[in-house]
Amino acid sequence: MNIRHLPLLPKIIIAIALGIIFGQFLPMTFVRLFATFNGIFSQFLGFMIPFIIVGLVTPAIGDIGRGAGKLLIVTVLIAYIDTVLAGLLAYGTGASFFPKLVEQAAGTASITKPEDIMPYFSVNIPPMFDVMSALTFSFIMGLCIAYGSLPTMKNIFNELRDMVTRTITAVIIPLLPIYIFGIFLTMTSSGQVYHILKVFAVIIVVIFILHIFILIYEFAIAGLIGRKNPFRALWNMLPAYFTALGTSSSAATIPVTMRQTLKNGVSEGVAGFSVPLCATIHMSGSAMKITCCAITICMIKDINFDFLTFLHFITMLGIVMVAAPGVPGGAIMAALAPLSSILGFDAESSALMIALYIAMDSFGTACNVTGDGAIAIVVDRLFRKSK
Repeated sequence: MNIRHLPLLPKIIIAIALGIIFGQFLPMTFVRLFATFNGIFSQFLGFMIPFIIVGLVTPAIGDIGRGAGKLLIVTVLIAYIDTVLAGLLAYGTGASFFPKLVEQAAGTASITKPEDIMPYFSVNIPPMFDVMSALTFSFIMGLCIAYGSLPTMKNIFNELRDMVTRTITAVIIPLLPIYIFGIFLTMTSSGQVYHILKVFAVIIVVIFILHIFILIYEFAIAGLIGRKNPFRALWNMLPAYFTALGTSSSAATIPVTMRQTLKNGVSEGVAGFSVPLCATIHMSGSAMKITCCAITICMIKDINFDFLTFLHFITMLGIVMVAAPGVPGGAIMAALAPLSSILGFDAESSALMIALYIAMDSFGTACNVTGDGAIAIVVDRLFRKSK
């Protein structure tokens, strides 16, 4: 099989494996060559992050705002609260249990920053504007487009979205395996990679347990409000769960999610509105995964992970991931902005986040779309009572 035609996950796995293997015997001359590439690529990523936010979030807000009404506000609010709660659950679990797990898996001596491998040269590509400016601009323009009937501006930002998406698809995503190969190559040369892999193996198990717990509490609340058997409702959503597990795409799973949501007794109008909308804005599984991975890397890299910092991070994460389902690896690409601006992640930490997230991408997507069915039950109940 041509490696170019492989999905992203196998490419990432191959890149990690080759980085670990070659890092054990390649001379420093070649290691520094990849360190040089990584330095340039990380600068390019930093330059693109504000454009990713503006290009994806602005048209998404504009589309969400069309025909705004009570049903829209309720659905968006529930989806956002659930996304933030999932992130806070991940932070509480991580702050309580991860320090001991990380120490047991890696050993206290290994949780230190290794000496940097210097590139041959570096290229400075400063972003044209910072992350907060991009977010503020996106909100202003998105709301103006939504409520101001500005078809010209809408078309401009739709075209910007297409340009950003093509850049991600044609440039960033194809180069990611090389970037991650370079990261693991340098980590192996520094003698740190085995400790980090042992830590991640433990954390992945915790993340899997958490994503099951999130689905149970989502449907428990939905069953209580909607007066339905929560376990039967969750069972009905399993086809959507396994479809998302196989496709890793919220958008591709919408037809199955719709069908199973209707089987749970949700009215056709509410299902037809809430399921496509939640496929874009409800990211509980992704928020949980990213938060768990982020707090783990904070511990490994000795970065501050106090509650207020992560509360800021999680609330912003729920916003920037709005348009994530439309882009390959979209959630983690959107998360790079708050990871760097709020948590202070460097290029190596961001690359670890990308590798770890993509390795579990389908589980986060499955959690997201299955939870969409729970939100539809709640919205349907509230909407029927309000009639």
